[in-house]
Amino acid sequence: MRKAQIKRTTAETDITLELMLDGTGRSDIKTGVGFFDHMLTLFARHGRFDLTVICKGDTFVDDHHSVEDIGIALGDAFAKALGDKRGIVRYGSQMLPMDETLMLCAVDLSGRGMLRMKAQFPTEKIGQFDTELVKEFFLAFTRTSGATLHIQQLDGENSHHIAEGMFKAFARAMRQAVAIDEAFKDEIPSTKGVLA
Repeated sequence: MRKAQIKRTTAETDITLELMLDGTGRSDIKTGVGFFDHMLTLFARHGRFDLTVICKGDTFVDDHHSVEDIGIALGDAFAKALGDKRGIVRYGSQMLPMDETLMLCAVDLSGRGMLRMKAQFPTEKIGQFDTELVKEFFLAFTRTSGATLHIQQLDGENSHHIAEGMFKAFARAMRQAVAIDEAFKDEIPSTKGVLA
């Protein structure tokens, strides 16, 4: 079973996170940030990852610490669940339409964390959620997961659709990348012999 449990406690957040890569899309998400709960629920469902995230954060300040620290914890969980990455496909990509929005996401589980994100939100908030936190989440995720992640908005006018398109495309790209390639199930997918 490829799974991980993460407990992360700081002066700003207390996070319990459980991830199963080979799941059914079941989720139990309670971050204290309503819109972000929606995004993580979509991520679990479209990636078919079983995901539990319970966060008690200093949302009386704002949502920044909770969103960023969950990104750190989720990236850590993927890194632990994948281990040495033996047998994985490694790469994944998805072009995803969400009404007027068109989103491209590509990932390489290379061990070298990097985010390249080209997107513009027309509003600063989606409900009470600061749209700038979307990038903070993905930055935190790439740093701890060691994933190279490219996200490009090809079209879009509605901030909610743009964020939702990103998370759905991200989920489906990750689902491809973490899948086991039966033809190479005993090999690490790199000529270097290591993905780090």
